Parts: sequence; C-alpha cells; structure tokens
Amino acid sequence: SESEYKFIGKIVEEVSIRIRCIPFHVANYPVGVESRILEVTSLLGLGSDERTNTVGIYGIGGIGKSTTARAVHNLIVDQFESVCFLAGIRERAINHGLAHLQETLLSEILGEKDIKVGDVYRGISIIKRRLQRKKVLLILDDVDKVEHLRALAGGHDWFGLGTKIIITTRDKHLLATHGIVKVYKVKELKNEKAFELFISYCHGLPLALEVIGSRFFGKSLDVWKSSLDKYERVLRKDIHEILKVSYDDLDEDEKGIFLDIACFFNSYKIGYVKELLYLHGFHADDGIQVLTDKSLIKIDANSCVRMHDLIQGMGREIVRQESTLEPGRRSRLWFSDDIFHVLEENKGTDTIEVIITNLHKDRKVKWCGKAFGQMKNLRILIIRNAGFSIDPQILPNSLRVLDWSGYESFSLPFDFNPKNLVIHSLRDSCLKRFKSLNVFETLSFLDFEDCKFLTEIPSLSRVPNLKSLWLDYCTNLFKIHDSVGFLDKLVLLSAKGCIQLESLVPCMNLPSLEKLDLRGCSRLASFPEVLGVMENLKDVYLDETDLYQLPFTFGNLVGLQRLFLRSCQRMIQIPSYVLPKVEIVTSHHRRGVRSSNDAAKVSPKVSANAMCVYNEYGKSFLNVYSLNVSSNNVIEVCSPSWNQDEHKLKNMGYSLFCHPIHRRRVIMDKVRSNEPSVHLWFRKKFPRIALCCFFETGESFDNMVLDFKLNVLINGTKQLSTSCVYMFYRKRKTDQKFFCDLQCNMDGRFSENEWNHVEIVGMSCLLCN
Repeated sequence: SESEYKFIGKIVEEVSIRIRCIPFHVANYPVGVESRILEVTSLLGLGSDERTNTVGIYGIGGIGKSTTARAVHNLIVDQFESVCFLAGIRERAINHGLAHLQETLLSEILGEKDIKVGDVYRGISIIKRRLQRKKVLLILDDVDKVEHLRALAGGHDWFGLGTKIIITTRDKHLLATHGIVKVYKVKELKNEKAFELFISYCHGLPLALEVIGSRFFGKSLDVWKSSLDKYERVLRKDIHEILKVSYDDLDEDEKGIFLDIACFFNSYKIGYVKELLYLHGFHADDGIQVLTDKSLIKIDANSCVRMHDLIQGMGREIVRQESTLEPGRRSRLWFSDDIFHVLEENKGTDTIEVIITNLHKDRKVKWCGKAFGQMKNLRILIIRNAGFSIDPQILPNSLRVLDWSGYESFSLPFDFNPKNLVIHSLRDSCLKRFKSLNVFETLSFLDFEDCKFLTEIPSLSRVPNLKSLWLDYCTNLFKIHDSVGFLDKLVLLSAKGCIQLESLVPCMNLPSLEKLDLRGCSRLASFPEVLGVMENLKDVYLDETDLYQLPFTFGNLVGLQRLFLRSCQRMIQIPSYVLPKVEIVTSHHRRGVRSSNDAAKVSPKVSANAMCVYNEYGKSFLNVYSLNVSSNNVIEVCSPSWNQDEHKLKNMGYSLFCHPIHRRRVIMDKVRSNEPSVHLWFRKKFPRIALCCFFETGESFDNMVLDFKLNVLINGTKQLSTSCVYMFYRKRKTDQKFFCDLQCNMDGRFSENEWNHVEIVGMSCLLCN
C-alpha cells in the first residue's frame, strides 16, 4: 500500500548507507597494520556509548598514520549511524579554507549536498546544533594546527553519545593542546624476515621501501650491490638523504619537473600540471612518466598528481638549499613569508623562475612596486588574493603565465610587453582598461572574469592564436572590439552575465569556435551576422537575453547541436531552415519560440516546452517522433480533443506523446501490468498497440529531468529502442503519462508465418535538484 516514491526513497537511503560503508583501500602491502589496529581500537573503547571518545595517532611523515586510520575505519565503520573521513586536512585548509572543510563534514554526515556555512564561527554553531544527537565516526587526517580541531571537533558535546573521533598528526604537542589524552605513537616497522634487509635500509618506512624498490626493479645484481653500498653510506642520515638518491638519478629536465610538483602542483589535475610544466620549459609527458615509474609521484583515479608529503618535503628542502639564507636566490618561491621578504625588501634576482602563492589580504605587501624588476627569468607568476600597498610599477617581460586573481590596480604597467605570454588571467580584478595588445603570437588564454570596472575590450587582431576568451560577469562591459569576431583559432567565447552588453560584435566568422555562452546578458538585443560557415560550433547559450529574432545568416552555424533559450525576455523567431540542424531546443519559462512558415524537417529530438507546435506551426515539424508538452500551461497542441489531435499528429509522423495526466481520462483495455514490462504473442500482422505508461513524481522539485526509454523485443531480439528526455523547470508536483503507437514502427520486423513473442520494456531515470 506504500506509495512508490516513498519506497524508492527507502531504497536510496539504504543504498546510501551501504555506499558509505564501502571499505577504503588500506595499502598494497599492509605489513604490521594488524597490531596497530588493536592498539587504536583498544583506546577507542568501542564497547561504551556513554560519551564521545577521541584518540590521537601521531608519528613522522610516511610512517603509516593514515594507513592505520583507514584500517580502523574499515573495521568499525558499520557500528555508526554516520561516518566522515576528512583526508589531507593540512593541505585542504590551505587551498580551500576551514569553512569548506566544515561544509564537507556536514555534507558527508548528513547526506545533504550544497551545504553552506558562510564562515568558520557560524559553521561551528551549525555542527553543534545538527550533529549533537548523532553517533558519528569522525576521522580527521593530517591535522597540523589546533585551529583545525577547534573548527571541526571542538568539544565532546558537539556529537551524540557513542561518537568516536580519530585524529592523525605529526605533532604530539598539538594533541595535548587540544586536551586529547588518549594517544598512539606509530613506531617504525619491526624487522620481519621477509623484509628484514629492505626495512633496515629505509628506517622502517614503507614509503621509502617502495621508492627504493622501484629503483632496483629489473636491474642487474651488480647495480643492486652498488646501490646498496650507496644506501649504507647514508644509512644514519635523515630519511631525506635516502629519498634524495632517487632524485639524483633524474636528468635535469626530470629534476625540474619533480621540483615544480613538490613546490606547487601536488594534488592538482594532471592536465593543468602538464600545461604549466610545458610553459616552464619542460617535456612534461616523458618526465611525468619517469617520476611515476620511480614511485616519486602517482596519478590517482581522479587524474590528480599525488606526491607523498615526505617526498614533497624532500623536494622543497632541495630548493631551500639553493640559498638557505636568502629566498630571493632560489628558483622557486611558494612560502608566503619568503615571498613577503623578497617583495618588501626588494630582493628579487634573475634566479627566480616561478612564484605561486595564495597570500592573505589582511596582510598587505608593503613594497616599492619594483621588486619584479630584477626577476629577468620569471616565467610563471600566479598570485591569489594579495593586497599591495601600491600598484606594481614593473612586471617582467619574461612571463609566460600571468595569473593574478584580485589584481588591485586599474591598469597594467605601461612598459609591460611579454612577447612569450601564453596565459593571461586577471579575474576578479580592478582593471578598468588595457591597451590594445601588441603582437602576441603565443597568447592562447585570456581571462577577465568578474572584472567589475572593465568597460571595453580593445582590438585583439594581433593575438592570432587566442583559443579561450573569458569575460563572464564583467557587469560594466558595454563594448567588445569587432576584431573578436574574426579570431580564427578561438575555441571558447564566454561573456555570461555582462548586463550592460547590448551587442557582442556586428559580424563574426570564427571557424574554430565550439562554444558561445551569452547567458544572462539581459540587454543583448542582437546576434552577430555569421559571415562564413562555422562547422565546429556545437553549443550556443542565449538564456535570459533580450533577443527577439536570429539573423538570416544564423543558418551558417551548420554544426549547431544545442541552442539554449531559457527565460528570454521576448519571443524569439527562429528561421525554419535552422531547425534541421538543431538536436535540442530548450525554451523553458519563457513566452515562446516561433518558427517561420517555410516547411522544413526538424531533427528527431526537440524539447518543445513552452513552444507552440501544432495548429499554427505544426507543419514545420514533420520529422519529430518525440514531443514533450508536459509541465507547460501555454502549450498549443490540441484543438477540440486529444483524440483528434493525436490522430492528426500521427499522420504527420508523431508516434510518442507525453502530457500531464489531468488533461484526459485514460481507458486501458486488453493488457494491464504493474510491472516494467508487458508480454504478448502474435502472428501474421503486428497488432495495433497503443502503449500507455504512467509516471508519478510525488514530490515537488525545482528542476527535474526524466529519461524515458522504451525497448521492444521480438523473439528475444531487440527490434526497437527509443529514448526521450523530458525536462521540467517548475516547482510543482507532476504526474505524467506516455502514449506510444508501435504499429508504424514495427511493420516488417518479424516472421509472418510463425507465432512471435513480444516483450515491451519501459525504463525511466529521474534526476532532481
């Protein structure tokens, strides 16, 4: 008797719980883990639910703290109502902030998406209020500041009775400061027979064993002996020296790649890393492969570069040793205090090649503005959220990457002329204007997103290789130079939210363009004349614009697949000759889309929400087999009755319909089934089958996408498979029914002299937001 959607909800809840209980991968060779698990679980006091219990695990980097935490998680996870494992807190706090970590914690424990806390103090209040009655297993991995603990697990009263908290850190004093009494020190592995030789050479660290072993793999006995002699000479030195032996085996290009990753790119996407390595002058593909083979880095399942913190520390120490006393004489700068020192003391030199940092605006750089003047070899400059006492007077012309988010000056230095610049990004800056760019053969990426003071884009005619141009949310931008319409290499042009922009460019011929995004340009009243055939443009977004018609030359967009027209101010007239090329036309929440009266065929997929289709315009859509008229109060598909219209539409080629249930009574004859499939037999002639399927959402959603699939099998062989996607953009409960006439699709696909078995299977997938 339970309604279907409630039953589905229970299934989703059960599956979600089981997914959360999927065990983590602990280690490829979990040697010695069992004894550590016993120690930690004993400290946790699993048999008692009287209070929250916290255990700290500490030890040097690479010793196995995270491995132990994952193993304990796998053993006890099914004893808790909710679970959260926050890995890599030290790095994530730097990159994303504590508020983001609080949001992640709440999302994983509560199973809710898009939780926002605003700031850390409000996040603390929300965690205490929403989790104080939940029995939670919380694991905080790689904590290096007491502020992390105060923001994520500040007190035992934050969580319900029986909660267990595990914290891993290198700093035992941090645990004591937070009042954690129960602690476990992870010690070096004991020498076991199978690993006695290797473990002794690597000081009991499994990580070092992996690195050393990969260096020996496939080598001759003489190489083994020689290498072991070298390890014996550094046996009593710090593990840094042991790992550095693998670094010393690299060639100069591979060393540079290794140091860049250690200093800047750990945990970044591999594609982004390769691009910046190339711009630094390295052969990224070969070098990445060598580092992977030597176990110095790994590429994880999410295509991110991963470097163990012990190896990263070794790489950064190598750079520090380039000049232990003066950071300005090092090749790479990433530590904020070193960067402040170099800029404020004007200590820049031509040794510096890369600066990447995320500074804090609450601490301004008090400088003369000329510190970059001596950095003649600076190739990559990436600065986030920095505050400066005065504007920069000089920027080095050697730059290949200038990515300065929050740039506070109204303009760039007058004599800045970086002829080898490839990436130029000043998003969220105070830039008011920039001069017409000189000849920049190499510039491919230009980003001025969220530049609120920028009013116009000058000529880009001398930037022939530009591939991406981002102008999103430049709310005072009102003019874009005509030359932007004739950039042969431009692949992406995005100007979302430019609310003062009335015209993009008068004309365009962009043969390489693949995506044009003008969403939210509320004053945009005209579309450019398309002067040449553009085969590569697949997606055009014109949502929330003031367009009322498209030019005749719009038909030159011969590769167009998706045209988005949601929430437009006025009715848009689309030339009928455009429609055969368009797979999907969405026009939700708007007054309508008109087609010209010229007869033309439309491609088989048309989402016709808010579109006048039949009576006035139906004759232009002779090829449509899937027509969605649901969730719409202004559809004109019917005249006197649905019976007559369905007959007329079928004569025009329609065979599948969807509309709200309340529009019409439904009479079911012959076959009725509550199952997702229907079975029947026939011979000679395929029977007249009018299939009717009901779908009930039950709940009210802002956005809903229903993917309905229909398969027809004759004698076990699939003879027909059709798929229709229906999108609803109104917050309302909606019950739908689907009609399908199979007669016109099935003739001639069977043996007329034998009995034939038919199975009709309907499947649906609902995605809601």
